[in-house]
Amino acid sequence: MEMALKALAVAACYYAAGRLGLLGQVGVEGVVVTPIWPPTGLAVAALLVFGVWVWPGIALGSFLVITSLTTPDLTAIVTVAGNTAAPLCALLLLRGVGFRPDVSRLRDGTSLVFIGLGAMLISSTAGVAPQVWTGSLAPGDFLPVWLAWWVGDAMGVLLVTPMLLVLARGTLLPRRPSVGRIPVHRWVEAGCLGIAVLLFVPFAVFSSPSMLFLVFPLLIWAALRFELAGSMLCALFASVLTTYAAHVDRGSFFDLTNIEVMTKLQAFNGAAALTALLLSALVTEQRATRHSVQHACNELAELLEHLAAGEDPTESSGRRAPETPDGSSEVRGDGR
Repeated sequence: MEMALKALAVAACYYAAGRLGLLGQVGVEGVVVTPIWPPTGLAVAALLVFGVWVWPGIALGSFLVITSLTTPDLTAIVTVAGNTAAPLCALLLLRGVGFRPDVSRLRDGTSLVFIGLGAMLISSTAGVAPQVWTGSLAPGDFLPVWLAWWVGDAMGVLLVTPMLLVLARGTLLPRRPSVGRIPVHRWVEAGCLGIAVLLFVPFAVFSSPSMLFLVFPLLIWAALRFELAGSMLCALFASVLTTYAAHVDRGSFFDLTNIEVMTKLQAFNGAAALTALLLSALVTEQRATRHSVQHACNELAELLEHLAAGEDPTESSGRRAPETPDGSSEVRGDGR
């Protein structure tokens, strides 16, 4: 019963994400595609968090999205199968390479990138190929439509999945290993970053000359200081705003053809997602490594202190030194 409720919740969220994704739709060769398709990212995150048995919710949500657009037929069934098989394939491959949902290592970030890009080949092929078979899409238009579909699904994985994994952990601001409570200056810096993002990203997106490069210093700042949560939130906001600008033909996308809009938009979204995901994973891994080295050095220093005092470190290692009023441990001369 619990798994059925989770599957229904995934279906409802998939449908809502699909309706939101359709707000930024762009036409390519007469076919409606989306530069960012959030349901694919939600599907992969749901499988990573809840397990493989919520796949019926993904299939149901995909079917509901297609039903809201057109009358279901055999082509729609193939598309639903592809939209379900692609996240399942991504899950199995991520498990096979030892992926950690906290994306705390560079290998986790690169695994999500390459596996996400590879698995979404299934959904894009299942979505476009039946249209060629039925004659609703000319064979010469297969490649541009397929490419736009694939990139949209892949951007959903690269932008939405990490953000949902962060929300599932419930930690928006990363804590330092040696600090229990997040200090005030971290909240102040987070507020400054948020204000900078709210001011500079719209300016970069909607300015007449192309100023999209101004987004990347903010992404780097967010990744270096706030790791995955900060960088992915910044990248997702920038990508959504850029997609809206492309949809209304403003800013850097003014007076461009649909193919030019999709090319420029997908290039920006891909660069932003890769910068945020890989840089934050690298920073997290380096900080964890530095903490492990510091912890090992502290243990070595404590061992040398025991040896210098003529004590047996194996006997005293299981004892806990009493704490002083300021919370620090005090080691007595007799080792107790």
